[in-house]
Amino acid sequence: MKFTLSWLKSHLQTDATLTQITDTLTQIGLELEGVENPGATLAAFRVAHVIEAVQHPNADRLRVCQVDTGEGVVSVVCGAPNARTGIKVVFAAPGAFIPGSNITLKIGEIRGVQSAGMMLSAREMGLGDDHAGIVELPADAQIGMTYPDWAGLNDPIIEIGVTPNRGDCFSVRGVARDLAAAGLGTLKPFAPPVIPPAFDGGPRWDIAFPEACPWIIGRMIRGVKNSPSPKWLQDRLTFIGLRPINALVDVTNFFTFDLGRPLHVFDVSKLTGDTLTLRRGAGETMRALNGKDYVVDPEDCAICDAAGVQSIAGVIGGEATGCDEATTSVFVECALFDPIRIARTGRRHQIVSDARQRFERGLDPALMQDAIQAATALILELCGGEPGTVTMAGGEPAWQRDATMRFARIASFGGSDIPADEAVTSLEHLGFTVRQRDADSVTVAVPSWRNDVAAPISLDQSPALDPVKAAKAAEGCIAVEAENDLIEEVLRLRGLDAVPAVSLPRESPVPQATLTPRQQRNAVARRTLASAGLMECVTFSFMARAEAERFGAAPDALRLSNPIAADLDQLRPTPLATLALAAKRNAARGYADVALFEIGPAFALDAPDGQKLVAAGLRCGQTPRNWLVPQRPVDAMDAKGDLWALLTAVGVPLEALQVTSDAPSFLHPGRSGMVRQGPKTVMGYFGEIHPRLLAALDLPGPMVVFELNLDAVADPKKRKKSSPDLPQFQPVRRDFAFIVDSAVAADSVVKAAKGADRALITGVTLFDLYEGERMTPGKKSLGVEVTLQPRERTLTDLEIEAACQKIVAAVAKATGATLR
Repeated sequence: MKFTLSWLKSHLQTDATLTQITDTLTQIGLELEGVENPGATLAAFRVAHVIEAVQHPNADRLRVCQVDTGEGVVSVVCGAPNARTGIKVVFAAPGAFIPGSNITLKIGEIRGVQSAGMMLSAREMGLGDDHAGIVELPADAQIGMTYPDWAGLNDPIIEIGVTPNRGDCFSVRGVARDLAAAGLGTLKPFAPPVIPPAFDGGPRWDIAFPEACPWIIGRMIRGVKNSPSPKWLQDRLTFIGLRPINALVDVTNFFTFDLGRPLHVFDVSKLTGDTLTLRRGAGETMRALNGKDYVVDPEDCAICDAAGVQSIAGVIGGEATGCDEATTSVFVECALFDPIRIARTGRRHQIVSDARQRFERGLDPALMQDAIQAATALILELCGGEPGTVTMAGGEPAWQRDATMRFARIASFGGSDIPADEAVTSLEHLGFTVRQRDADSVTVAVPSWRNDVAAPISLDQSPALDPVKAAKAAEGCIAVEAENDLIEEVLRLRGLDAVPAVSLPRESPVPQATLTPRQQRNAVARRTLASAGLMECVTFSFMARAEAERFGAAPDALRLSNPIAADLDQLRPTPLATLALAAKRNAARGYADVALFEIGPAFALDAPDGQKLVAAGLRCGQTPRNWLVPQRPVDAMDAKGDLWALLTAVGVPLEALQVTSDAPSFLHPGRSGMVRQGPKTVMGYFGEIHPRLLAALDLPGPMVVFELNLDAVADPKKRKKSSPDLPQFQPVRRDFAFIVDSAVAADSVVKAAKGADRALITGVTLFDLYEGERMTPGKKSLGVEVTLQPRERTLTDLEIEAACQKIVAAVAKATGATLR
């Protein structure tokens, strides 16, 4: 909400300074957003008089002017075509900053003649684009007066933030009323004269949609002359960011901000018939004042004549019946509309207007009669003409209501010790009227403009609740809400900064954990992947259906019915899909070697609630350059290493995992694996992207990926901490080389060796793979290191040999291996 200081003082009689006003606004809950003084940058410019203007002796297009600045006569060389003797101009002395040219003036010499200043154009002052000549002021402009003072630009513009419940403060008068109640002056009375009708005539009203419009008033004024508004009105609108249009339209905009009372004007000559009907829309198309076409549906309230819809009620008027310079008869509309319906209409059509902003917050129903009289008086003053009778339909709704406040609650609920007399006085200054008062409480009548106090509320009560209890609960809620509204009014008039800050009581001396174990695990996963050199991405959870199908199932149930773009119509089966496309975009811009990861949802019908949380990552191109090892293309083992590091970080025991070859089809069948924990639990997968997919999507290659289903990771068990298990005997390590078929997985050998003696064997590590020319075709050699850890005593040679035999036998039985 914007307004100027002079506009505020048209409603508030005060001697307070600008600083006092702005500080008080914030203290009473109307938070100051900013203060702007449009004349501040022009303060150095003064009104001057050109005493003489003669031709420059050394230039055809320049004139030498003698200028009276009010502080003496100076010589100014000017090239403006309208520089001549006798005119009043805007003068800038040496040292002044010229905002339109971004320069600071200095005394200079132009073609041999000294120039000690500058006569300014509108563009040089930053007031427009006109640079055809210097600004000419009226003959009565006072020489030596600062230009902002003469032009009325020294009027600070105040902007405040208004909370949604304070519809009354979307008006200058409403803000003035609050400041007066806070002790910063006196609210000037508002009692517009009643303008008697000069004739009986004009359009009549018919309300066919009373749920949307309970009351509407109108008045025809004929014989008007619609011309530009006077300067004072144009300035007020311009300063708050509105564009002056013509006197009739400017009057409606003025009262929208002055009283918070939106009005609308129809050109009577453009209306069809003698009745304006408020009804539901019927699918008609109306071109609005903003030049856009809108289809008015049955949920919208429309103002219609015999030709069709002429206005979307409470939101925006129609172009067809707008007022212009040819208008001679005007019909002024002043209505009361349902706030909820106005808000829904505005959102449905995506129209943001000053009228909608006020109607959807609720207006003062008792102001309508005064508003139509005030608008009539101003139109007659600016445009002339004669008024007709006031026509109306419906009637003023019953807005009267009471609210009760217990004085003890000001301290117990509001936290401030405010005497009862001060609290009652504050409410009276805000317009509340005392109905009844005793030592413990006060009951007041709520003023018509405060629709946020003791307002009707709606409770979503359970149908199973006993009707008697439901009615009692609703009655108590209404009383409590109304009391809290009054307490808030008393507290804010004392000053919100005076309300003591009180911390919420703590449930325990030690704060509870803010993150759940799963949230902590996700954070650990994020740090682990970032420390491995992968960059985190946040990509869309939806993508093109054709691309999603290449990474997994894309069922119709996971297709968007209203996508934000045609190529974002399917929920992704895996974040790897969107990461791969991100890598493609990076490669197209010269960054082919990237490592990316994302922790986000993957969507599938067999997942709980249709989605699961996964940690996915990819690497493509070459490994990072390093002086120790040469660069090489990334491979599936890089992805497996990332996945294994992630599994370790989130607490999954690696010895409980097994890798199978049934990885997703978009991965290379011989260079990928599915990671399982037991026969049923799938933890994730890793591998290279299939060459066909790389070619189909034009992805950079090679590209390796991994994915971990974080929802499949078991929650950590709460275990008591114990001392570490540190054996007192030295471990024994033995190496074995087994010859197996080429199709046998190394993991099978490792697991068979571990199972030979679980009590004695604590570790098995693969350290060699040989498939050279000395090996029989179809065979390979696997070298493993086995760690034997005695617990009770040092192992003898015989015991070690027995353990080795058990290992060889177990591996041979499981894989058909022979000892090399």
